[in-house]
Amino acid sequence: MKTAPRFLCDVMLARLARYLRAAGLDITLADPAASDAQILREAIDGQRWLLTADRKMMEHKAANGHAIQLPFGSLDEQASVLSEKFGIDWLGHAFTRCLVDNAPLKPASPEHVLQVPPDARQPQEDLLACPGCGRVYWRGSHYKRMRKKLERWQEMARRLNPG
Repeated sequence: MKTAPRFLCDVMLARLARYLRAAGLDITLADPAASDAQILREAIDGQRWLLTADRKMMEHKAANGHAIQLPFGSLDEQASVLSEKFGIDWLGHAFTRCLVDNAPLKPASPEHVLQVPPDARQPQEDLLACPGCGRVYWRGSHYKRMRKKLERWQEMARRLNPG
């Protein structure tokens, strides 16, 4: 079994980072105040691929073999590049990480359940919570929209990497 890649996204790719986390991947975000050299050092030291839309970042010698430049703007194009390069499984571990702080989610405690609007609670649904920030996750409209996009990317990945 292949180990899932770990990424560090620059601030230009914060939206993509949320979707990568939704796919269950280990994603950190670069400090917006950090220099390019500091961001590259963080990626290398953390054994993460740096994802950037910044052409200037790619001019650093340290970027070679550690950074990938993605097209700016289109999430679908960015996902396509990542699917082709890494063969990402967009659904295999979906919705197992906090979208805010990247922590692996745990089953929600009874106290967490009380935070969920009563009309959003489904008796058969296992609610999840972030042990770091306390955010509670359930399968509402936000989940459904994100899941639909991940399903589309999974199909695209199958076409790009048959077999």
